[in-house]
Amino acid sequence: MTDEMKTPEASAQNKADAAVPCAVVTGSSRGIGAAIIEELAGDGMNVCINCSSENGRERAKAFAADVETRFGVKAIAVVADVSTAEGANALIEAAKDAFGRVDVLVNNAGITRDALIMRIKDEDFDAVIDTNLKGTFYCCRAVSKLMMKQRCGRIVNMSSVVGMYGNAGQVNYAASKAGVIGITKSLAKELAPRNVTVNAVAPGFVSTSMTDALSDKQREAIFSRIGMGRFGDPADIAHVVGFLASKSAAYVTGQVIAVDGGLSL
Repeated sequence: MTDEMKTPEASAQNKADAAVPCAVVTGSSRGIGAAIIEELAGDGMNVCINCSSENGRERAKAFAADVETRFGVKAIAVVADVSTAEGANALIEAAKDAFGRVDVLVNNAGITRDALIMRIKDEDFDAVIDTNLKGTFYCCRAVSKLMMKQRCGRIVNMSSVVGMYGNAGQVNYAASKAGVIGITKSLAKELAPRNVTVNAVAPGFVSTSMTDALSDKQREAIFSRIGMGRFGDPADIAHVVGFLASKSAAYVTGQVIAVDGGLSL
């Protein structure tokens, strides 16, 4: 439908939608990503929920409907593999088509393929780099032109304390998350003149299905390294992302914030 063919009511609705901030969160149908969606929706943003394959479509659609009901915002679900440039471009374009703008991008999608250096396979190294590092780059590139034109925007990249300090058996993951920090600091310098901030969050151990499977002995060993003596909750990460995506963080850019309960002290 062209602009000339739109009714006054449709045009007014489009303008109203464009006035509401829009957030895109990659890898957001569950876990930390879902918590971030809930945080931003709770702040009144329209949200774009993303999953990487058709297998997650129904979960993402159901989550979008639930978010709309609970928070009174608009939510869409988009299947897109951000480890490819085509997928990242399609995701940002879908959000722009739905909401007229993209104000916040959270690069949360990430995978692990852990193994000691002598056992890691080339394809496992590449898979982690493709999703965690190249996916972040592709999405940042896709949204930057739009945010520069808007002369405002917030980009929050998900790194890890592993990217800051390393961890045995995770050379691929550490390399990808250290690279995310490099992207964050470099892009912050590029986009600051256009009022676009770029920051990173570096979680420590967060309660997930993976940590649920740990034995009591393994938990005790990990807790002994964490100052606060517990795993983080996805909401702990989401609250920090929410701050960085808000007006309150308008003068914060190029920073890496560890959310790890004191693990990195």
